[in-house]
Amino acid sequence: MSKVIDSIIGHAIGDAMGVPTEFCIREKLQTNPVTEMIGYGSHDVPEGTWSDDTSMEIATIDSIINKGDIDYEDIMTNFYYWLRDAKYTPGGEVYDSGRTCIQSIINFSKGMKALESGQISVSSNGNGSLMRILPIALYSYYKKLDDKEIIELTNNISSLTHAHEISKLGCYIYVRYIMLLLDGNNKKESYENIKSIDYSSYSEESLKYYERILKSNINEYELEDISSRGYVVDTLEAVFWCLLRHNNYRDTIIEAINLGNDTDTIGAIAGSMAGIIYGINSIPEKWLNKLVKRDYLIELAKKYEKIFR
Repeated sequence: MSKVIDSIIGHAIGDAMGVPTEFCIREKLQTNPVTEMIGYGSHDVPEGTWSDDTSMEIATIDSIINKGDIDYEDIMTNFYYWLRDAKYTPGGEVYDSGRTCIQSIINFSKGMKALESGQISVSSNGNGSLMRILPIALYSYYKKLDDKEIIELTNNISSLTHAHEISKLGCYIYVRYIMLLLDGNNKKESYENIKSIDYSSYSEESLKYYERILKSNINEYELEDISSRGYVVDTLEAVFWCLLRHNNYRDTIIEAINLGNDTDTIGAIAGSMAGIIYGINSIPEKWLNKLVKRDYLIELAKKYEKIFR
C-alpha cells in the first residue's frame, strides 16, 4: 500500500475510534479505557463510523481529483454539499459539525468568495481546518511545491473556514511534519526538524502559542499538562504527545481516544501520522474490517495518488 492510502485510512480509523469517546471525561476513560472499535457512545452511530473530520477531508480530495488542481471555490462547494445534503458522510447523516465550519459554509452559500468566507476572530481557532488538512500535505509533497507555495496553499485551505493566523500556523506545522515523514525521516527526526523550519512568514505573537511544540519536547510533559480540547494548539500538542510516546499504530490511537474531550479529531490527526509511520498493515485487522466505507476510502485514496504520477 502507498503512503497516501496509509495516511488516509490511518486518519479515518483514528477518527472512527475517537467518535464514541468524544466529550467523555478523561478520568473515567483513564480508569476504564476504550481499547476496541465500538459504537453508540457519545454519538448514536454504529461502530466504524467516522465524523466530519474525514468527511471534509474527502470532500477536499474529491475536488482536487475532479479538477486536477486546487480550486478553492470547488472545495467550498463540496463542503456545502456535505453540510446541506450529507454528501461524503459514512451514513447519510451530518453530525458533530463545528460552528466555525458551519458559519463559513453559510457565508459561502450566501455569495461570499471562498477565501473570504472563513472566520477571522481569535475565538475561531478550533481544530476544524487542522482536521482536514492532510490532503494538502500530500499534495505539497508529491507536487514538489517550494516553501512559498506550501505556505500560501496551506494558509488558503485553512482560511476557507479558519482564517486566523493561529489556525493557519497549526496547519502549516502539521503539513511540514507530514512532508518530513513522507521524505523518509522517522517520527523523532521529523519532530526535531519542524523546530528548525523557517516560520518567519508568521507573526511572533502566533508562534508563541506553539512554543511547547517548537521550543521544548512536548512528549516530556505529563498527562495532566496536556489538554484535549478542540482548540487548535491543544489538539496539535495532544497529537504529538500521543505519537511520540508510543511505537505502534494501535497504542498511539488508544492513547489519543482516551484523553477525553475532542477525541475524534485527536485520533484522526494522530492516525494520519501513525498511518504513514507504521503503514496500513499495522492497523488491527478487526478495526479495518469495521471501518464504514473502507473500500470507498481506499479507492478514493488510489485515485488521489494517480494525480501525482
